Amino acid sequence: MNSMLLRPLPSAGVSGDRGSPGRGRVVGSGVSFGGRGRWRRVVAAAAGAEASWMEEAGVAVLEEGVRRNPAVSDSYRPPGLPRPNATVLEAQARVCTGPEQTRPLGEEQAMRVLDTILRSGMGELKDEPVSSAQLGAFFAGMTIRANSFPESTQWSEGERRAMSLFWPRLVNVLPPEVKFIADPEGTIMGANGLTGPRYVGQSTAEMRLVSALREVLAGGHLGYEEIQGVLKDVLPVEVASANSTMVNEALLAAFLIGQRMNRETDRELKGYCLAFDDELGPTPVADVKSLTHYGEPYDGNTRFFRSTLFVAAVRACYGEACLLHGVEWMPPKGGITEGQMLKFMGANTHLSTLQAKTLLEDENTGFAYLGLQEACPPLYSIIGLREHIKKRPPLATSEKVQQFVRARGRESMVAGFYHVGYEDPLLMLMRRRTVHAGLVVKGEEGALSMTTKEKSAHASKGLPVNHCSGFRIPNSTDFSETDGISREGFSVIVNAQELGFESTETPRTDRSVLKNLELGLAALSGEKGPAYDRIVLNAAMVDHLLGCTGAEDIKSALDRAREAIDSGKALSRLMNYIKISHKVS
Repeated sequence: MNSMLLRPLPSAGVSGDRGSPGRGRVVGSGVSFGGRGRWRRVVAAAAGAEASWMEEAGVAVLEEGVRRNPAVSDSYRPPGLPRPNATVLEAQARVCTGPEQTRPLGEEQAMRVLDTILRSGMGELKDEPVSSAQLGAFFAGMTIRANSFPESTQWSEGERRAMSLFWPRLVNVLPPEVKFIADPEGTIMGANGLTGPRYVGQSTAEMRLVSALREVLAGGHLGYEEIQGVLKDVLPVEVASANSTMVNEALLAAFLIGQRMNRETDRELKGYCLAFDDELGPTPVADVKSLTHYGEPYDGNTRFFRSTLFVAAVRACYGEACLLHGVEWMPPKGGITEGQMLKFMGANTHLSTLQAKTLLEDENTGFAYLGLQEACPPLYSIIGLREHIKKRPPLATSEKVQQFVRARGRESMVAGFYHVGYEDPLLMLMRRRTVHAGLVVKGEEGALSMTTKEKSAHASKGLPVNHCSGFRIPNSTDFSETDGISREGFSVIVNAQELGFESTETPRTDRSVLKNLELGLAALSGEKGPAYDRIVLNAAMVDHLLGCTGAEDIKSALDRAREAIDSGKALSRLMNYIKISHKVS
């Protein structure tokens, strides 16, 4: 089976042609580029005394992005990664989730899935085989459901009948590690489940992983040190040959999805969050008075305008340095990310942490973007595997609370969330980072963007969009590197209408990187509308809720954000970033 591991990408700034749709109308996005005129107007708004460079370099960079880079987020999926089997992936979406969310398979679907696995194991599915990672995730889901889930989400009668029919044949084609995952203690499959109790793994790293996995498959939990030990043993997953790895992908996939299905404890999430802090040596310290770490969901936006890149440019104008981090493309959503937008515009998206520090300190930029490939290679190495486990692993939570660069001054963290139950764990992880202030936001699509749209009377259950909670240390407090300092907690639902914003529908981008950039750049050029309002709202509310200097009064914070845009300073910062990101060393 083909490996799901992601090979290292070139370290160049702007990539070569990867099948971009070319100029004019963008294929699949429904957005007209509109020629040079639109970009000239946007860029010229911020040019001022630097009109010559903006005209010659800025416009050229943007148009080069249209010619050479994809304009739709789907196009950023790394080439060469094998696709998962669609039939089994659909089943994973149902059975590899939480104790209340799991939807048991009906008999017909269970038969179809197991028949697909059998035929793949027999070598009959050359074009769409079931990968090792899919086998590990699917059978881990089935095992955990059988061992520890409530009756309503355990195996259905249809699943039991399908398994009793297919398992005697599957035993003959499945590798031993998958038979272990399917029945680790020999209690699920009867006489045909004898491999599991005897299985120990092939290498030292696998032996440790198998030991931890036995606890996970039984519905149990692990300690902080045990999580860290396993992760350091198995990551980065190295490619030993074209079709094999140092650690079996089925075992790693089962471990990752099993931890999420069991609902990670705080100590487990802490282990995931802090495991690779020292991977690249001491963390660089930027000489800035204030630094905000932005933790957007790494898998991006698929529907609505993503504003954080433009918010960072605004906040940088008045001394609130911002560090963004992520990847170009990440499953399961594979949506628009900051990495895609910056690469599309021609920025260098392969910066080291030291280069990011330099950009944070630069008075012409004041923000930076770090790609996971450079910032944490071990976590980057399993992007392909994550597509094949279908559901988000614990890393989807912990990666939003990373601290790749520190600051001499005040530090804050902001992270988006969607599902109930992850608000408090995210704040816990932020406190572990000993930052001055932390904020979690339920923005649109679980991202950070708060909306100006009025709350619907038919809103879904759970916390509403624009729910924010967090903590901050009063400015008068003498901050120290301890966890015993006094913090002010808060929880609020931001009502944009009460702040003077008109209720507007959020602009849809529908995976179009170009459309997202068009909206954001037009807003930074001073064009009023829904995108402009969202950038202002999110910049000002983050300033206010984090307790930033000069934002104690929300009206003053809003005015400051508007001035940064209307003066052209924010757009100038973004255009400067494109240029300077290629010159830092």
